[in-house]
Amino acid sequence: MIPETAEASANAATEASTDTQRRDRDAREDRRGNREARQERRRDRETRRAPRETVERRNNSELSQARARRDAAQRSERRAERVDRRSDRRADRVERRGDRQANQARRNGDRREARQIDRRSERRADRIERRGDRRADNIRRGDRQVDTRNRTYGGDRNRSYGSRDYRNDRRDYRRDARREYRQEARREARRDYRRDYRQEARREARRDYRRWNRNQWRNDRRYNWSHYRSNNRRLYRLGRYYSPYRDYSYRRLSIGFTLNSLFFGDRYWINDPWQYRLPEVYGPYRWVRYYDDVVLVDIYTGEVVDVIYDFFW
Repeated sequence: MIPETAEASANAATEASTDTQRRDRDAREDRRGNREARQERRRDRETRRAPRETVERRNNSELSQARARRDAAQRSERRAERVDRRSDRRADRVERRGDRQANQARRNGDRREARQIDRRSERRADRIERRGDRRADNIRRGDRQVDTRNRTYGGDRNRSYGSRDYRNDRRDYRRDARREYRQEARREARRDYRRDYRQEARREARRDYRRWNRNQWRNDRRYNWSHYRSNNRRLYRLGRYYSPYRDYSYRRLSIGFTLNSLFFGDRYWINDPWQYRLPEVYGPYRWVRYYDDVVLVDIYTGEVVDVIYDFFW
């Protein structure tokens, strides 16, 4: 009885040990399976994450390249604008210098030289602007070739045409502005010239008035009109005198009297004083017929400077 009990106890212990080992083995297998499953899931996550990181790195690289291209394009555009401004300033300086020289030539009375100076300065200014535009185009084109190799030809071509049209319009605007400036400068120069001419004419008239001597020419034998008239009586018979006023009658004028401007209009002028052996006039003076008298009038003031009574028949 006792041996059977001991054998049963040994069998039970053996079975318990076997069950324990089986459970341990199953637990180890479960842990191994779980570890392999975790590793598999990790590999799956890494596999899914790799394309995303690659895409992100590629996107970051493209963004950095685009930013670098944009910065390079901005730098090149700033350089090109500086070149344009520099060429514009040089062209303006050439134009102003040419205008000063042309105005000086006009003041000296050499209009042909003034026109040549204007044309020469305009051509030189145009050459400077075209040279500056070419340099700016080269700057823009060079940076585009380096920084935009992957761009399509059509986009670059259209953009280059647009910028070229803009520069052409700007060049035309500058040319029109310079032309208007030159025209205004010429008009101002002509106004100054006419004003100076009138002022000089008035000063000359005042000088001539002070120099006029009523007795000096009468002592000159060349102007012996009385003797000449006695031999050429028909020359001094001019016909009837028509007064500018209907009811006006003859009044004897004296030196210093101021005539109305209608009495010394150009139809009363004696355009050839030597024909009647009268001295030549200058400045503001004109020999004028007044009925049968001949008077010397300052046409600026209307003052009678000299008079000969009963000159005509």
